Amino acid sequence: MACSHLESIRLTPPTPAQSVYREDCTQCFDSIDDPNGLDVCLQCFNGGCAGDRLHTNLHSALHSHPLALNIRRTRKIIVRDEPPAKMSKLAIAAETEQDRYDTALAVKCLECNLELDSSHPKLAVMVDGIMKANTFSRKEEVKAWEQELTSCEHILMLQQSPSRKIEQSSLSHCYACDLKENLWLCLECGNLGCGRKQMGGVDGNSHALAHSTEAQHALAVKLGSITPEGTADVYCYKCDEERVDDALGQHLAHWGIMLAEREKTEKSLTEMQIEQNLKWDFSMTTEDGKELKPVFGPGLTGLKNLGNSCYMASIVQCLFDLPAFRERYYRPQDDLPIVQDPAEDLETQLRKMADGLWSGRYSKLDSSVNVESEVAHQKGLAPAMLKHLIGRGHEEFSTMRQQDAFEFLQHLFKLITRSQHPGDAKDPTHPFRFAFEQRLQCLGCHKVRYSTTEQDNIFIDVPLVKIPADEASGTPESYQSVTLKECFDKVTAAEQVELTCSACGNKGFSKQSLFKTFPEVLVVNARKMALENWVPIKVDVPVMVPDEPFALDAYLSKGLQESEQQLPEEAEAPAPAFVPDAAAVAQLEAMGFPRNRCERALHATGNSDANAAMEWLFGHMEDPDIDAPLDLGGQSGGGSTADPEKIEMLGAMGFGAPQAKKALKETGGDVERAVEWLFSHPDDQGTFDDEPAAESKPKEPAGSATLPANFQLQSIACHKGTSIHAGHYVAFIRKMVENAPHWVLFNDEKVVEAHDVEEMRKFAYVYFFKRV
Repeated sequence: MACSHLESIRLTPPTPAQSVYREDCTQCFDSIDDPNGLDVCLQCFNGGCAGDRLHTNLHSALHSHPLALNIRRTRKIIVRDEPPAKMSKLAIAAETEQDRYDTALAVKCLECNLELDSSHPKLAVMVDGIMKANTFSRKEEVKAWEQELTSCEHILMLQQSPSRKIEQSSLSHCYACDLKENLWLCLECGNLGCGRKQMGGVDGNSHALAHSTEAQHALAVKLGSITPEGTADVYCYKCDEERVDDALGQHLAHWGIMLAEREKTEKSLTEMQIEQNLKWDFSMTTEDGKELKPVFGPGLTGLKNLGNSCYMASIVQCLFDLPAFRERYYRPQDDLPIVQDPAEDLETQLRKMADGLWSGRYSKLDSSVNVESEVAHQKGLAPAMLKHLIGRGHEEFSTMRQQDAFEFLQHLFKLITRSQHPGDAKDPTHPFRFAFEQRLQCLGCHKVRYSTTEQDNIFIDVPLVKIPADEASGTPESYQSVTLKECFDKVTAAEQVELTCSACGNKGFSKQSLFKTFPEVLVVNARKMALENWVPIKVDVPVMVPDEPFALDAYLSKGLQESEQQLPEEAEAPAPAFVPDAAAVAQLEAMGFPRNRCERALHATGNSDANAAMEWLFGHMEDPDIDAPLDLGGQSGGGSTADPEKIEMLGAMGFGAPQAKKALKETGGDVERAVEWLFSHPDDQGTFDDEPAAESKPKEPAGSATLPANFQLQSIACHKGTSIHAGHYVAFIRKMVENAPHWVLFNDEKVVEAHDVEEMRKFAYVYFFKRV
């Protein structure tokens, strides 16, 4: 029986710009490795599972796309006579899919329930195009191991000093010390200075940076990294980024250095980064050397590392363990949303993730593992679609570089808060929200002012007390452990600040912040940063957290008391022109920070001192406007808050005009702060043209002030490494395993009973506490 659809439907092979979903279903994690394989639509290249869930039939019925290519893949049994080669660079391994798998293909019409002849001229070109196309996840994998280095304006506009030949003797050591490796040549003047101390034990005294700061020269090349092919580590100090110099050979020849005569003698920055990242792993063995016991079942499903995606996996595991996320997105009895493109729909992808983690369907032994020679672990789910969707349009999360897990959590919360929650579905971020109250008291007249902010997390600064190294015993330098109570005491302690009292003119105030309400789930970000040679380094400080429930009652604000007098409200007036402290600017510029960054940091920290501004800069190096001139035009009050251009900018982000107007009014016209205000006030309908803003009803603060406020640690996202943008993330989660509570370690696709509780304490970064 012939298929009429084959002749009537126009088929066009996929173009390089099109995504081909030929690895896993866009609505669940069933894949080409399942017994029934995956059906790839021949018209739009959607991937639909062909097993019992029949998402391929759903797609065919909704879109009238009956023709599909079924792909089934089975793993070849490979016997290795030698261990795999050690990875030495950021690149995809040379082993091909054909080396690892046997693949079976079949073309079928779902409506006619027929298998078609794949050699048909119309079908053969489609099959060939689909199988040769870069799949959606393959594109992500390629990015995962290739850093996207670019040039910059300082390279393109490089003006070199008069040409001269630098003698070999002058290229043997730093101009300011005796170091003979990690040497960086200034491309502008030919100065040779040592670099910064690098991970992996490479020494350096930062004399190249000092030269750059003093001479205002931007570009330097690492001598030991230069190859005859013209590749090398090129760094722009003004951009504070590694760069690519397409004219490197010409720029080096200017100083008499010929590429053909160079030999690479030192590891590149990329190679050192990979080597270091490979070292940052969590123990997968017990004290006596036995492998930790893998666990399987619902809620015990691992996530495959897509390449530097462990920051995402650790947060996703912690979130979907919580009832709010599990109940919101794991809805096996409900139909999936009917959307044009499931891979581009956040609701679909979050429900796909919940199903993957909690159905237990995928928490099983990887059948391709040789259990006689390898430890039995899961294959792990590959969340490529969700990662792409969450990172789309974001400067950092759209890349495949390692990212800060806490910043990812904040970004994900914003996306979920802005998304639709149909019917009885509740925003799963709501249980995380609470009110934090700040109390200001004038030290002169003792009058007070209370203000409240709604937030969904809290920062704690972990006290750092060094324990010196003991050379006699060989004990390295470490940090003294602290208790969680010490951290909360520090963040809620009263401090003195310099503000002018509107009642008596006194400049001294006492400031204290406490909880006005408590959330159902308290997220705590532990800041463990120290400065070494002006570079922020993450340090490992054990924080002792009780395993049993503990009370936070002592940190509840009492609010305005009868005996207290409130400070009068200050009359609105144009903000005075901001004049950065000259001494602080000079200090910051001497450290190498550009003028615009100095002014922005001083404005953000109250124009107080250089140290506070420097701390702020280290935390905001990735801000897209960090080098833009400080523009305070929107903070002067008046009509600028309702600037149509600003309202249009917020509208492009999905906010209505009334909400945008209200947010701009509340934040003095600052667009960036307005976005934050909108995310923290999702239920506020805003200011309409026909009603004054003052008439908007006050909103009840999120959370609850009911006591006792007892919390228990439920999960932790841990990080091992010297920087939050490198190293490795895992999650430790309290789970019921074999009817008993256990700590379970989620290390990408490996899910095992946790053994080393000290690792949890030492490397904890983001805590999730449940109210009990």
